[in-house]
Amino acid sequence: MEINSVSFVKSSAHPRECPPMDKAEYAFIGRSNVGKSSLINMIVGRQKMAKISSTPGKTQLINHFEINAPDKKSKEDASWYLTDLPGFGYAKISKSERVKWERTTKQFLEGRRSLMCIMMLVDSRLTPQKVDLEFMSYLGQNGLPFVLVFTKVDKLNKSERASFQSKYEDVMLKQWHKMPPVFITSSETSEGREELLNFFEQTNLLF
Repeated sequence: MEINSVSFVKSSAHPRECPPMDKAEYAFIGRSNVGKSSLINMIVGRQKMAKISSTPGKTQLINHFEINAPDKKSKEDASWYLTDLPGFGYAKISKSERVKWERTTKQFLEGRRSLMCIMMLVDSRLTPQKVDLEFMSYLGQNGLPFVLVFTKVDKLNKSERASFQSKYEDVMLKQWHKMPPVFITSSETSEGREELLNFFEQTNLLF
């Protein structure tokens, strides 16, 4: 897949404000500091499409981007949505904000019929985090399809690179029958971009 155009559609404070569910859609989610905005910018090939905040946990809106919107002359519409969801797990937000985030996010994920897959981002440098594992359990219990996207692999040395994935598998396979699909990425080197774009292209055919 080639990305020919990227356009910001809107920010929504609540799922009912989101764009119509008329396109295949992929939601990116992960802990604050996981590198979500940088990864989105790398995927779409734009440096400043998703805003990178210096304050983790600051983005509290659902941001929709339309990929490959048709021009006025085109009869075919192969466009799709890339959705940037607020990060979670940041300690400095209040309990009420955390509860609101959880309620809004779950309403979005459970009610968004156009959602083809949830891109669950985890930092490859960290051991499996309780908050990530709990969120993946929620996805599994609710039958919400997701893939595991490891970020920041360029930060690993050779031995860390060889072992980080198996450490995750050791923990997850105590609860899961099998691992979800896995993508290894770096926003710095663009590793994983082609694999993700191929995944979107193939999955769009199912919409």
